[in-house]
Amino acid sequence: MTFVNLGSWYQTSIINKDTGPRSIPISKNLSPGSKSLQIPSVHQKQRKPMSSICAVLAKEETLQEDQRKPTFDFKSYMLQKANSVNKALDAAVSLKEPAKIHESMRYSLLAGGKRVRPVLCLAACDLVGGSESMALPAACAVEMIHTMSLMHDDLPCMDNDDLRRGKPTNHIVFGEDVAVLAGDALLSFAFEHVAVSTIHVSPLRIVRAIGELAKAIGAEGLVAGQVVDICSEGLSEVGLEQLEFIHVHKTAKLLEGAVVLGAILGGGTDEEVEKLRKYAISIGLLFQVVDDILDVTKSSQELGKTAGKDLVADKVTYPRLMGIEKSREFAERLLNEAKDMLAGFNQEKAAPLIALANYIAYRQN
Repeated sequence: MTFVNLGSWYQTSIINKDTGPRSIPISKNLSPGSKSLQIPSVHQKQRKPMSSICAVLAKEETLQEDQRKPTFDFKSYMLQKANSVNKALDAAVSLKEPAKIHESMRYSLLAGGKRVRPVLCLAACDLVGGSESMALPAACAVEMIHTMSLMHDDLPCMDNDDLRRGKPTNHIVFGEDVAVLAGDALLSFAFEHVAVSTIHVSPLRIVRAIGELAKAIGAEGLVAGQVVDICSEGLSEVGLEQLEFIHVHKTAKLLEGAVVLGAILGGGTDEEVEKLRKYAISIGLLFQVVDDILDVTKSSQELGKTAGKDLVADKVTYPRLMGIEKSREFAERLLNEAKDMLAGFNQEKAAPLIALANYIAYRQN
């Protein structure tokens, strides 16, 4: 059984070919009476001129590519890697006593999903010369942490959502108390799994990987983004600079952690790790820009989760601040920047990461 539903990821683009303006620094108050907090830009301005000659070449290259047989089957790759991850997750988090907590953990962990984060981890490991076995425990750990974040996000005290991956959310089925504890259990077990189950990798690299993962999700990573996101709800003076801070930390940091863990465990050089880090930050922000667009352009049935919930919660989003078209232009620039970071690698081995960036850009749910 597979949980991957790639659909026609390559057929319908939500991104235009133009480039748009970047965000400008904006100060805001996190709470009444507080001092203005200046959030520094974490994504520098980049503008790429497009000439008519480049446009002609792009058309010619598209025609040539259409006439050639594809050398990389992305859908088959995702199915294969996702199946490996699903089997490893099923084995890692088995049913045992106390049954209630393990049932809750497995309910959300094995509920499906595209497994983008663990596949990124495996692909990065392969790119720098490692094997799947080196990074599989880390890939599973990233998915455990991602699942925990979704379980906690869905709670009434956070986003108060009742649908996730087409199923009732964890707290609807098991109750709020068990959902909180099950998320905590997945978080702690993720680190244990990397430390205990990683094979054919030096202890030094394993420790470095664990440190990266902890930083990605702590008070300087995922949690920081969540806190600023909560404090921004209902405020009228939240700008693009602050929105970028939220999404880089809330979404991109875990994607960054997935890629960097794979590169470290696979034996990548410091230069390779940092290039892949920049790639991951771009696709991480891209993921959220696309998510914001889908939230206002797709139905709950199409998304497998509640559509329009950001609008109902009065959350600031890219379409709200930039409009749909400018959001699409921004997503196109992020996609190009991510691909630029892969230019110096073996392109055959980089094909999965290039395809994953395209998938994140053009996904429909």
